Parts: sequence; C-alpha cells; structure tokens
Amino acid sequence: MAMKIRWLLVRLSTLVTAVLRPGKARPGRFVRRIYVERAGSRFYKLYVPTCYRGQALPLVVMLHGCKQTPDDFAAGTRMNQLAEEYGFVVAYPAQAWRANVDRCWNWFRASDQQRDGGEPAIIAGITRKIMRRYRIDARRVYIAGLSAGGSMAAVMAATYPELYAAIGIHSGLPYASARGAATALAAMCWKRLGAAAPRPALPAIVFHGDSDTTVHPSNGEYAVAGAQVLSQTGEAGGRRYTRTLYRGASLLEHWLVHGAGHAWCGGNGTASYADDKGPDAAREMLRFFFLAERSEERLAEERVALAGH
Repeated sequence: MAMKIRWLLVRLSTLVTAVLRPGKARPGRFVRRIYVERAGSRFYKLYVPTCYRGQALPLVVMLHGCKQTPDDFAAGTRMNQLAEEYGFVVAYPAQAWRANVDRCWNWFRASDQQRDGGEPAIIAGITRKIMRRYRIDARRVYIAGLSAGGSMAAVMAATYPELYAAIGIHSGLPYASARGAATALAAMCWKRLGAAAPRPALPAIVFHGDSDTTVHPSNGEYAVAGAQVLSQTGEAGGRRYTRTLYRGASLLEHWLVHGAGHAWCGGNGTASYADDKGPDAAREMLRFFFLAERSEERLAEERVALAGH
C-alpha cells in the first residue's frame, strides 16, 4: 500500500508539472555520457523518462555484472521500462576493459573499497554529476547491482552512506569479503565460514539463487543483532522463494530464490545473466527503495560533500 501511495505521488507530481509547464513531452532518452575525475574516468548510460519536465524524480544507479555492458543490464533488468512506468531516472556506469578485462567492478581490491579514491569515487562522482544536471530528489537516490555490480553496491553503502537511501544486491558479496583476486575467488566459490557478514550500512534488499554456482548463496546472508525476523515462503514466476524480513536499526530484506542460478530473477531471459523465471527482482527492489528515504542528517552531510565538488 505504501509503495502504491508513493508511485501515485510521483505520477501526481508529473501531472502537476505538465499542467504548469505545458508543452510536448520529450520521448524517453537513453544516452551515453562520460565522467572524468582524478580517480579515473568511466562512460555511463543514462535513461531519462518521458515524464521528466524538470520535476524532482528519484535516481536509481545500476551496476552491471562481469562480461556485461549497460545496454545488456538495462535489457536484462527491464529497468528502463520501469522508469517509464513509475517515473525515475536510471544511470548505468560502465566498467572499462582496461580496469578489468572481464569488465567486473573491482569490489575485491583494497584500493577500490575506500572513500575518495578508486572506483567508489568514480561511481559517487557519476551520481553527483547527474544530481547536478537534473532535478533529482536527493532523498530518493538508490544503487543496485548484479554479481560484481552487487558487490560494488555494498562497497558504495560502506563508503558513501550519505549519498544513497538504500541498496540492492543481487547475487553479490558483502563489503570487504576479499582483499585481492585470490581471496575473491575463494569467497565466491565456498560457503562463508564463521558468522554471517555484518548488515550493510544502509537499508538493503538482497536477492540470491540457491543454485548459484558462481557466488555461493551464503554470501547473501547477514547478521542483524536484535532485529525482529519474519520469514515467508511463496511462489512467483514459476519459482519458489523464501523471503526474510529483518526489522531493526536498519531494514534488511533477503530473498532466497529456489532453483535460481547466477542471473537476475524475473528479468528478460533473452539478455545476458537474466532469468525470466522467479520473482521480479527489479520491481521488488523498487518497492523496497521507494519506502526508504535519506534522513535529514545524511542529507546535510551530502550537501557539504557537494559543496566541495
């Protein structure tokens, strides 16, 4: 119900803007841009929906997986179609082959796990550039990813918690699960030993298939001390799932999709690393995201950061 109310508010905002600023709406645009800073440069794709006429819209940053491009990821998740349906801007940073031959985000390197340097600084810079260029609602900026992209989303939550309101991790690993290529491979392939990872610094929704042979499903498990736990089972898109909700200091929602492998659930099965079966991960992430907003305290921190750029 809450999500429906938020979507109605977004659509109402669009309608009001159309009345106050009459004119022909521009078709949705999917454009290629480049971002350059001291930490490096990356191309990115940006989808601006048809409804945008200068009103404040949410922003969703999407980080692709290994051997993917922004176009692959957009097709597999159908996020551009959802942006048209619900009214938000989508950014797809692109990993460069010179940074990783398989175009994986380097979530496992110590130099790319810290603030103000490496790939986190570049991704944060892309996010801020879009926020300056378009009228983005600073309370509703989100980041999600698949596999290496999901792992990098966890890095972004740890390194730039003031910038995003919530994160989505699909088939990824927790922050600082590895400190190099060798330990990354071990973390991906084997069941996590010891205690579950600490919960992400931000509200998080996690998807993982229990038949994933690329990233072990245990990497989707987090420890949330003192949280109220509610577990539900169901079926969607031809696959069973277990959905676990944690209510504590920060929201966490975990989906274990039974029979699913290393692919985006409920997506476009003709695209790379996307499975047309199972719950629609993109819609579920949006539902979760639109219930989360940044606090005034974190907004103030981000305004200071933006002033320094």
